[in-house]
Amino acid sequence: MAHPIIQIKGLKTQFGSQVIHKNLNLTIYEGEVLGIVGGSGSGKSVLMRFLVGLDPLQAGTLIYHTSPPYPSSQVGVLFQAGALISSLTVLENIMVPLREVAHLSYELSYEIACAKIEKVGLPAAAAQKYPSQLSGGMIKRVGLARALALDPEVVFLDEPTSGLDPIAAAGFDQLIQEVQQELNITVVMITHDLNSLVAICDRVAVLVDQHVIVGTLEEVASADHPWIQDYFHGVRGQHLFKAGAN
Repeated sequence: MAHPIIQIKGLKTQFGSQVIHKNLNLTIYEGEVLGIVGGSGSGKSVLMRFLVGLDPLQAGTLIYHTSPPYPSSQVGVLFQAGALISSLTVLENIMVPLREVAHLSYELSYEIACAKIEKVGLPAAAAQKYPSQLSGGMIKRVGLARALALDPEVVFLDEPTSGLDPIAAAGFDQLIQEVQQELNITVVMITHDLNSLVAICDRVAVLVDQHVIVGTLEEVASADHPWIQDYFHGVRGQHLFKAGAN
């Protein structure tokens, strides 16, 4: 049986009179790919900021079962727009956490960064390019390489396929799946992409009505909730489920 790697219990988040989360409980298991979905204003991004430690919880408990528990080196993050430093090359961007967090030597950081560039399927020549010289798909791959730089136990992906054409998005889904399986890491991703949910997620967490509904894709898609029915069983959703059944 899979072991919990992150648990959030009794989460409550409120901004003014607007309650975003109310007594929300979520367990993320070691080695799984968990997709988080929800409508606008459901609190997906807020939840992710809590999970990666960018914001403190207003109320509730967050427990990390990493070893050691929740140091910055155990968590990698791919931000939606890449969040690369424009004045640094691809290689230098990936070296940032190696130098600033792990305090590794330049030589070792350089060697590791080169290995991560290869890991995410980028050509060696990309190492000396600047973010402005990269395509959207390459920026995503550099962001993933940087997220993997410290060999974290958990990687968070914020809309990893947004802005990519269908071919590039499918390729990035495949890359995530390959990296997750090869490194045996836990992946938590916020996404609106139904194709990604179908292709690589072991479970799906849907944020609705200030709570979360969690299960396999089939379990969650069968939930009797208007937003869930619209999301999973609209024209696009029906097409994907029909394709999956065949």
